Amino acid sequence: MTVVDAHHHMWDLSVRDQDWIAEDSPLRRDFTVEDLRPEARAAGVDRTILVQTITVPEETPEFLALAAEHELIAGVVGWRDLTRSDIADELARLRELPGGEYLKGIRHQVQGEPDPEWLLRPDVRRGLAAVAEAGLVYDLVVLPHQLPACVRAAESLPQLTFVLDHLGKPPVASGAMEPWASDLRFLAALPNVVGKLSGLVTEADHASWTPDGLRPYADTALDTFGPGRLMFGSDWPVCTLAASYGQVISLAEELTASLGADEREQVFTGTAARVYGL
Repeated sequence: MTVVDAHHHMWDLSVRDQDWIAEDSPLRRDFTVEDLRPEARAAGVDRTILVQTITVPEETPEFLALAAEHELIAGVVGWRDLTRSDIADELARLRELPGGEYLKGIRHQVQGEPDPEWLLRPDVRRGLAAVAEAGLVYDLVVLPHQLPACVRAAESLPQLTFVLDHLGKPPVASGAMEPWASDLRFLAALPNVVGKLSGLVTEADHASWTPDGLRPYADTALDTFGPGRLMFGSDWPVCTLAASYGQVISLAEELTASLGADEREQVFTGTAARVYGL
């Protein structure tokens, strides 16, 4: 089975600092296509989605150029300020850049917004409507307490496909399920929302996580979204804080082992290919 890795990052610290990375973190180095390619090949990954990392306008054009240069990168989820009055023009300009055809979605670090209802602000909703009008999807990177706002945003914009990164970052380390699970069920009940089976190892204890400890969260996602609205993502290189690229692939395979072959194909290839138009 070929695999689409629907969520990973890259950065070059000589081009731009990643100020969210601690000085003593093993992530404080460059992570490039050349680093990922052998890992992906060994894991059977033949296409990927490169996702924005920081909220600066220069990053997205750089990512689009990488996608144009490297066959491995099949799509880009970039960043633009949704609150700009000319956001529709901004999205059109991105499409005109080298590699612009690889732009598949937009994302903002909503998890860092102090307002839990940031997604419901009128200026943000106008921006989200422009994303839909441009034929793009919107990746949600949020914390559990922000899920209710995600529900209301998705309800109000049925024309826009929302992709929930990392399943909304459930509290894996504590073992708690609620209110995350209930809020996820409300969100997954909306047909224009898709989930990413990604990022779970870094929400767990990095040194002592086990597949059994992550299984309740994966099972909840499979039960709520179903394989046809769930996609695999590695969250490389952030995942390397807790697991290697190969371990993350193996973990996802173990957590979906009860599925039939067609259902597994949806999680590992079909859902991402359809949602991102690969």
